[in-house]
Amino acid sequence: MDQQFHWQNKDYETFHDFLITLSSKKRRNILRERRLAFDNGIIIEHLTGKSITEEHWDVFFDFYQETGSRKWGRPYLSRKFFSLIGQSMAEQILLILCKNNGRYIAGALNFIGSDTLFGRYWGCLEHHPCLHFELCYYQAIEFAIKNKLSYVEAGAQGEHKLARGYTPNYTYSAHWIANRNFRDAVEHYLHSERTMIQDDRYFLMQHSPYRKS
Repeated sequence: MDQQFHWQNKDYETFHDFLITLSSKKRRNILRERRLAFDNGIIIEHLTGKSITEEHWDVFFDFYQETGSRKWGRPYLSRKFFSLIGQSMAEQILLILCKNNGRYIAGALNFIGSDTLFGRYWGCLEHHPCLHFELCYYQAIEFAIKNKLSYVEAGAQGEHKLARGYTPNYTYSAHWIANRNFRDAVEHYLHSERTMIQDDRYFLMQHSPYRKS
């Protein structure tokens, strides 16, 4: 058992409809972040299906590599991977790219499910205030509202997502551990961890950005 931060579409017609459900402080903060993201003449494109070209995958691969170079480990997806998903499932892909002065500088890769938009990878070559929040969170919300999707799952980690309308939700996975002694040790740990996760979610929900009814 774990938790991730998900956004839920409550039959919003516009981004503004979502904003008015938030506390005034959180609403003002989101509006400020969105203004900052576009201050330098940033242009954002939504690409899906046949509109995604190999040139787009070239620039996104650079973004993906840049993100990997700033974190531990090594980027594990090859350039060919992006071409293959572009060929096999282009209609289920939303590629959000950002231009500055005619040059692509940042992007976020999302996968479109039956009722959920799944955000998975992001990267940039130039750093601009709040651009990450805009591409990964707010643009995803706008796309979900426009396309009547019920949820946005923006990936693992990140309590900072709470202030942007993404609330903690439980996630689950199942594993078989063959060694009985090791299995018992893991089970004992997971029992304690489960209680901590439930307590953490309860605490976080006390700081929900949504207005109290």
